[in-house]
Amino acid sequence: MISAGIDIGSRTIKLVLHDGADIISSEVRPNSYNAIDICREMLKDVSYDGIVSTGYGRHLFSRHFNCEAISEIKAFTLGAFHTIPDCRTILDIGGQDTKAISIDEKGKISKFEMNDKCAAGTGKFLEIMANALEFTMDEFIESASSAEKGEPINSMCTVFAESEVISLIGRGALRDEVSLGIHHAIVKRSVSLMKRVSIRDSIVFVGGVANNRCVRSLIEKDLGTKVSVPENPQIIGALGCALHKFKTAADSI
Repeated sequence: MISAGIDIGSRTIKLVLHDGADIISSEVRPNSYNAIDICREMLKDVSYDGIVSTGYGRHLFSRHFNCEAISEIKAFTLGAFHTIPDCRTILDIGGQDTKAISIDEKGKISKFEMNDKCAAGTGKFLEIMANALEFTMDEFIESASSAEKGEPINSMCTVFAESEVISLIGRGALRDEVSLGIHHAIVKRSVSLMKRVSIRDSIVFVGGVANNRCVRSLIEKDLGTKVSVPENPQIIGALGCALHKFKTAADSI
């Protein structure tokens, strides 16, 4: 059996094909105003026996493709636990939200927390801040990583934080230090969310922002422990969806 999992996020759409033992293929594409057309294009030449959706567009996809939809919490838990079986705390920072999940040794969810529906502390927040500093994302990460100290950012509201950044630059603050200050702000918010679910080793960091080495390094420094990032952290939710099909089949036996 080949199972497909699709994660329709606010910034990207992720697709994974799994045969029960290994990932056959995976793909990540930017999302747009018409997510269903992108999904159709991604699935056009793909063969699979069943598909499960997650992400903010999961119910729309489910209606169009007549399939099961599961929550992001469940999808990311299944994907992270399968990838790193000793994980006990999962941090997912995506385009529009942040999730902290605590799981037990069997991979069952003990507790989870999500940020409010706001761009603060998410990938979109980092994109807007990078644009305010006239950096590409790679330049933004490099800039923050090279700074020796961070310029404090007091507001986590995206609109106010952008104004604050522009004001800091206007007063002569160094861009590298402002970049690091922004990264410190997102890490502070993420760690606070994780502490609400009782952080336990090992910690697995997933989602698009997990590709940001500065965020990962600052989280490790703040917590004083190693944080694991899967090889492709963006596809973990889609992987969890694909695995859900096999888990459901096994549970029915």
